[in-house]
Amino acid sequence: MRVAVSVREGTISSSTLLTRLRSGSGKNATYAAFREVGRVIRTVQLLRCLSDAPLRRRVTAATNKVESFNRFSQWIGFGNRGVIADNDPIEQEKAMKFNALLTNAVIFHNALDIAEIVRQLLEEGWEIDPEDLAHISPYLTEHINRFGEYSTHELGIQPEAYDPKLDVDFTPLREQDVTAAGLGQAA
Repeated sequence: MRVAVSVREGTISSSTLLTRLRSGSGKNATYAAFREVGRVIRTVQLLRCLSDAPLRRRVTAATNKVESFNRFSQWIGFGNRGVIADNDPIEQEKAMKFNALLTNAVIFHNALDIAEIVRQLLEEGWEIDPEDLAHISPYLTEHINRFGEYSTHELGIQPEAYDPKLDVDFTPLREQDVTAAGLGQAA
């Protein structure tokens, strides 16, 4: 508590605090205190996770989403088997940012395609269940030809305006998430 007050009052700079914590010395009282607080927080979170099945399901679902994104990103960055062969940090950062840009562009394109298909189904009279849409992933690869020939004559074509509105009521999913998080219950 004293450390937090000291940082807030400006009697110790955050860089000095980080230098002390970085030392990793067991003799440093600040380091030892923060280490023990971290252990307590970790233990409380582990016990909470073990006793709360809905929390475990949410954590697993979030972890699976992150892993799916990472697999998709690696699939997109297939050149040189995803290995960045340059030792220059600037070139490494460029390669990572280019891969992130390309990954996000493909995800956006997939989301546009999914939205267009949903609109077509709605026009045909199909009823779209938001639960079903919640299980659709934008990390689709089957329709992408990584090794094909690409024409560039379409680069000058102006795309139609993006319409983000879908006529699907997602309110039940939001209410379900709030209830699952325990936020919908009165204290």
